[in-house]
Amino acid sequence: MAIGLDEIVLNINADHLANPGEDVFDPELFRQSAEIVIAKLEKYLGESSIRGLALANPYALLEAAKDLMTDEHQSIPAFDQEKLGAIIDLYIKTGIQVYSPGYMGRQFSGVIPLAGIIDLISSIVNQPSSFYEAAQLPNVVERIMADELNKFIGWEPETFAMVTTSGATLGNLTALLAARNHKFPNIWSEGISALNGQYRPAVAVSEDAHYSVDRAVGIIGIGENQIVRLPINKERQICIEQVRPTLEAAEKRGLKVFCLVVSAGTTSVGAFDQLDELAAIAKEKNIWLHLDGAHGASLLVSDQLRHKLKGIEKVDSFVWDAHKMMFLPGVCTLLFYKNKERSYGAFHQDASYVFEKVPDMYTQFDSAEQNFECTKRPLIMNLWVLWALYGKALFAEKIEYLCDLTQQAYQILKADPDFQVLHKPEANILCFRYLPSNLVDTDFPDFQVAIRNRIKEAGKFFISKVDIDGIGSLRVVFMNHQINTDHIRMLLSEIRKTGQDLLNLKNNH
Repeated sequence: MAIGLDEIVLNINADHLANPGEDVFDPELFRQSAEIVIAKLEKYLGESSIRGLALANPYALLEAAKDLMTDEHQSIPAFDQEKLGAIIDLYIKTGIQVYSPGYMGRQFSGVIPLAGIIDLISSIVNQPSSFYEAAQLPNVVERIMADELNKFIGWEPETFAMVTTSGATLGNLTALLAARNHKFPNIWSEGISALNGQYRPAVAVSEDAHYSVDRAVGIIGIGENQIVRLPINKERQICIEQVRPTLEAAEKRGLKVFCLVVSAGTTSVGAFDQLDELAAIAKEKNIWLHLDGAHGASLLVSDQLRHKLKGIEKVDSFVWDAHKMMFLPGVCTLLFYKNKERSYGAFHQDASYVFEKVPDMYTQFDSAEQNFECTKRPLIMNLWVLWALYGKALFAEKIEYLCDLTQQAYQILKADPDFQVLHKPEANILCFRYLPSNLVDTDFPDFQVAIRNRIKEAGKFFISKVDIDGIGSLRVVFMNHQINTDHIRMLLSEIRKTGQDLLNLKNNH
């Protein structure tokens, strides 16, 4: 029997629908693409020049990116390796050069390359890790890493919990939710109205707390006006002598502080609050104690530096960004709870399509009831593989080197009359000002920020800035173990030259 034209077309379409875009899934194409990428990354990792950030005109970059996009949309075009190479080059060129000794500006680092390879595996095998059945190994090693890291915390085994989540902002939010729901059990279902106006829930934070805490307070319905600001001392830690009077004054205003948020490595200067003393006050006042250790908790793995977190075993919860001082790809945040049962207090949902009504040995490894994400990347794998192969020494040695380097930078600056150091560094963050004798502050109030911006534009060094007591200051964060004191002196020379150029420019006008 003859086959009609319509039937032939239907058969062709059916074949196409059965394997749409099959070529892009081809393993050989994967190898070819990977070889292009690896060759370019190998060259990138081997580059040792001093370079900062080359800021491109965003509109020019927009057009450059558009030019790399295909115009073919009716069918899938053939693989274009030159175009792929151009895309990778543009991506690398326009990024912060995190492996360069000129990079001293942010709290993320060049990653240990093996961690990037593990991240590639996680992307390809695609195992969202909130449920054991979807990501068996990630959920098991999350438990392993919790026990490994608890060796530096000191909680009783099996009594605590650790959950991975996507960033300390989300970790802080989750912990505050758990604290709020623990102190006000009906608030999740009934909202703030459940309190019947008896009092206003409040959160106490350091004056130097990260802005994510303020955001979290707003998101969970407490309101920024119910944030109690705790004064800081000259080391920019929470001033212990002022905590009780400040809390008592808040209580007289009708505020019920249910959570006290403290820091280990503040973003501005890297200050570590005194956990022992603050824990005693929190216990006395029946307040949940949460530690934002996003930056500084990594010091726990160092025998030399762990004392900075003395008393951490007394906090109720804390966050730890492994993608900062543990040199992993962003993001990998660890959220710890002292009491395992309270780790389930942040969220309360029934969802038959994911949650099992009858727990079994598999569901006890699920974390979906404890974290915000349903689809969550297997964040722990990058950390676990490195830990499995190298143990804590890999991380401890890098952290100790960077903290020691920061102390050396402090001494160099302190010995130079043209510079003013603003604090004694506790980790790897250092803030200072360039104050030459020919500077009149009142004539140039934005001098420090102007120096930073000019240096950033020059593209050799990338540093950051921060306001200290309302005055602009220069800020360096040492995240790259390839930096040494020679690079620090080169930076200071660049600051001097830039500062003098700015002063001459201003005087000539």
